[in-house]
Amino acid sequence: MDERQLRVLREVGELGSVTAAAEALLVTPSAVSQQLRLLQRSMPVPLTERSGRRVVLTPAGQALASAAVDVESALARARHAVEEFVSLPDGSVSLAAFHSAAAAFFPLLLQAGPELHLHDEDVPQDEFPPLTREYDIVLAHRLDHAEAWPRTVTVTPLLREPLDVAVPIDHPLAAKRVLTPRDVAHEPWITVHDGFPLMATIEAIGAAANHRLNLVHRVNEFTVVTELVAAGAGLALIPRWTARPHPAISLHPLRGVHTLRHIDALHRPEHTARTAVRTTLTQLTKAARTIRTAGA
Repeated sequence: MDERQLRVLREVGELGSVTAAAEALLVTPSAVSQQLRLLQRSMPVPLTERSGRRVVLTPAGQALASAAVDVESALARARHAVEEFVSLPDGSVSLAAFHSAAAAFFPLLLQAGPELHLHDEDVPQDEFPPLTREYDIVLAHRLDHAEAWPRTVTVTPLLREPLDVAVPIDHPLAAKRVLTPRDVAHEPWITVHDGFPLMATIEAIGAAANHRLNLVHRVNEFTVVTELVAAGAGLALIPRWTARPHPAISLHPLRGVHTLRHIDALHRPEHTARTAVRTTLTQLTKAARTIRTAGA
């Protein structure tokens, strides 16, 4: 049985005919009869009977119709509870982000708005969309020329961020405003683990210079990477706006290789039914403008 069948039974019992119940429910008499038949199939005893020209409920039908009132009341309360939850402007929102985005966005989001539950998730590109099953919003990144996010998630673009070459300030390359793949191809490199977005750009640098890069260190966390660059351990690609500046390194644009990444907010379409999630997405967009302006 379901809610519609119980509602039909209740109306037929109160109004005494299939036609009158159909008029009250704004459906056809055949639709009412069909719902009664479906309900009767799940019951071991008759629910209705004829009394002259009227259709009346049997004692079993009357008992079920009385219970239907309680069911409808409970369902109404449940719907109301959901509506209240959806409309709460300050309801809690779970938000996950990879490390550099977390460092840049999280402090700005904490200043106002819904209650946030923050998480760090540093995963390969293809593992970001599945995280939307666990979190309301996921901050993810992909390279400008990489495959787009799947249609199973909704995307709110936040930043299209350049990736620069990080060089120690006392390195000879620090004197150049712009670098080329040939400038950096013979230097030791610090880069991310295989499967993470930046690896494709590292490979593109080597291909453009026709030289296999010497990847000496594999570190995903940019705060650690900048410390290693400052200590002279090698060069690295660093996001221009979301990585924390370091006084002992300088950032240089790289000519001849596509070095841009997208930072996007991923979420399941149904999550935006909640006011708190929509508010957080708006705040993320504002935070992105703040980060871009400060970096520029």
